Amino acid sequence: MKILVFGATGPGGQQLVQQALSQGHEVTAFARNPDGMSTGKRVRIVAGDTTLDAEQIAEAMRGQEAVLSALGRRKTIRSDNLIARSMHLIVPAMQQAGVRRLVVMSAFGVGGSLRDAPLIPRIMYRVLLADIFADKKAAEDEIRRSSLDWTIAYPVLLTDGPLTGHYRVGERLELRGVPKISRADVAHFMLAEMKNRAFVRKVAVLSY
Repeated sequence: MKILVFGATGPGGQQLVQQALSQGHEVTAFARNPDGMSTGKRVRIVAGDTTLDAEQIAEAMRGQEAVLSALGRRKTIRSDNLIARSMHLIVPAMQQAGVRRLVVMSAFGVGGSLRDAPLIPRIMYRVLLADIFADKKAAEDEIRRSSLDWTIAYPVLLTDGPLTGHYRVGERLELRGVPKISRADVAHFMLAEMKNRAFVRKVAVLSY
């Protein structure tokens, strides 16, 4: 497939790009600062700011079959409304270009998923990540209002562990303690779901 990856230089985005290429997809990698990204026969790099550069987003969108987003603020706890402002441009660009499939990496604890969080993560979400999660929720609201075939992935605590291909996924999961999952396995799910479409217009909680 021809796919567009937003947040391609972040840890989750790098996994998406690497695994997509290994599976034979053609990748357009959209990044604010693509310096150091390797180019190749099946990867195209587009530099731009997802919150400002509507023209670059529209150009990158042409000819795509699916969009994957791993946008995030990395280690900061201040959102700057990055995800919501980005989706305000990405969603209409997809609709205008006729690209319907969207798979987004969000986070477990956003919106209604907070009710299923074990005690310690729930405290962390409410105290430390309130601003980050509010931004993700606003972005999800924008996505849900669209006519796109979206899937929102809700991974639990992310690690830099290896790709295992063995994890649990469901609209709701029973979780205990401080559950974890690797970014590599989240990328594995997102790429599989892009084609399998088991969670179209649904959320998917991911955990070991």
